[in-house]
Amino acid sequence: MQVVYLDYNLTRQELLDPGNINEDTRSFSRHGLHHILKLHHLSRDLLGALDNLLSCKTISHYVYPDFDQTGCVIISGSESDLNFLTRALESSGGCCTKLGLLINKALDGAINNANNSLLLGGRYYNLDEKTLVMGILNVTPDSFSDGGRFNNFDKALAQAYQMAEDGADIIDIGGESTRPGYEKAERVSAAEEINRVLPLINTLKKDNAFRLPISIDTYKAETAEQALAAGADLLNDVWGFKEDQNIATVAAKYNVPVCLMHNRRSTLYNDLIADIIQELQVSVDLADQAGVETNTIILDPGIGFGKEHHQNLDVMLHLREIKALGFPLLLGTSRKRIVGNTLNLPVDDRVEGTAATIAYGISAGVDIVRVHDVKEMRRVVDMTDALVRR
Repeated sequence: MQVVYLDYNLTRQELLDPGNINEDTRSFSRHGLHHILKLHHLSRDLLGALDNLLSCKTISHYVYPDFDQTGCVIISGSESDLNFLTRALESSGGCCTKLGLLINKALDGAINNANNSLLLGGRYYNLDEKTLVMGILNVTPDSFSDGGRFNNFDKALAQAYQMAEDGADIIDIGGESTRPGYEKAERVSAAEEINRVLPLINTLKKDNAFRLPISIDTYKAETAEQALAAGADLLNDVWGFKEDQNIATVAAKYNVPVCLMHNRRSTLYNDLIADIIQELQVSVDLADQAGVETNTIILDPGIGFGKEHHQNLDVMLHLREIKALGFPLLLGTSRKRIVGNTLNLPVDDRVEGTAATIAYGISAGVDIVRVHDVKEMRRVVDMTDALVRR
């Protein structure tokens, strides 16, 4: 006789495996497996309406005060019960309708991993099958980890080919440092940034033997325009479309995938994870308003940006909650202070710590990892995928 505690995601994956799936497994998945959702910033009226609906259905819930005099509710129920709740809320009108839509969106994102494929550089990547490795190529004199190493065209070009050989799926080219402590006054002009990145993009795109997609790491619309016109396949914005109001329009014009990172100038949060999710949703809304296709959006929780050390660790522990927004998730921990502060190691001695964060991230739903040490991290990714994506 034996009793085993089952992980929700692995159980659902087993039940809905093509070799096992039938009407009974579908039914158990909908009615027997429970989801847990956290609802933030609910007014007194909304709490009352929700309490009335919850009393009529087999959904467990717990209410406690939020940080801004509103209420927070944790609810737990099966997919079918929560779908009943969302329909009841949506038919009630006003704020209830909005809450119902938000619950439905969170549930749909968690169940379906809404966008599990990515069209990049003319090729579809199935993110259920493989974690993508994005190699970092900073053509800058002052990046925190490799500043100056590739601030030369020939060296940068050689590094791009080396990362391709080492197993990168994407090359992320950046022409401005965003290292910790980087002040606005130190930022380079769009013209200088373009001068650094454009020759490299042009050369790689003209080489038919170089087949990897190229990402442009910029928050400036002017740089994005030039890079995408030259053939860059992805736009990676560390400010999530919030720093330059024109960059979302550029992204929509070229219809390329976009990575929207969480970033802010303050580390003071009311509720760390809830605030990050809300602020990422603002970035998604900016993309939507500009005409960016939903299925081209990737989110990045922004490890090392606008967060203290303990907050970075907390974000790592809540990656599944961010993933539940329903978008592919990119993780950038390579050589960062989350590793250095934890292990008390200098920036050039953080390979093992980076590997640990990557393996953990993939197990928590991460789809793309952004790294400096491509050869080593490709091995970590492939081994983790063998355990997680099977």
